[in-house]
Amino acid sequence: MPTDPEVTIRNKQAVRRFNREVIEEGSASAFAELMADGFVNQTAAPGMPRGADGMQKMFSEILRPALPDMKVEIHDQIAEGDRVVTRKSITGTHLGSFLGVPATGRRVTISVIDIVRLRDGQYLEHWGSNNLPSVLAQLREG
Repeated sequence: MPTDPEVTIRNKQAVRRFNREVIEEGSASAFAELMADGFVNQTAAPGMPRGADGMQKMFSEILRPALPDMKVEIHDQIAEGDRVVTRKSITGTHLGSFLGVPATGRRVTISVIDIVRLRDGQYLEHWGSNNLPSVLAQLREG
């Protein structure tokens, strides 16, 4: 049985892997490996499924087509028990339609704070807060 520090390290590594391989690189296999059965996104956007399918759709059908060169920079990561809190920025060039906003070619930065609950290195639950509404408003203003 791993000690608490080992679990903490493994959980932080899983979240870093998710950000690198799933968000930045678009890896469907990494997504499948990192999602636990019964995963719930507690802060899914209205109208989006709250399970893993909704999370996958957000990245593969919404974010990646709009920001194909997106990168994630992790600023802070704090872990305790089975939870990891990450403050990060997702940056990219707005080259595709983004939630109804046609491509502008502008660089965008989405500021995010995520809380992920994990078990055995897999995502069980997610809560998130971001500035996406203000980013979309800025893109609409031109």
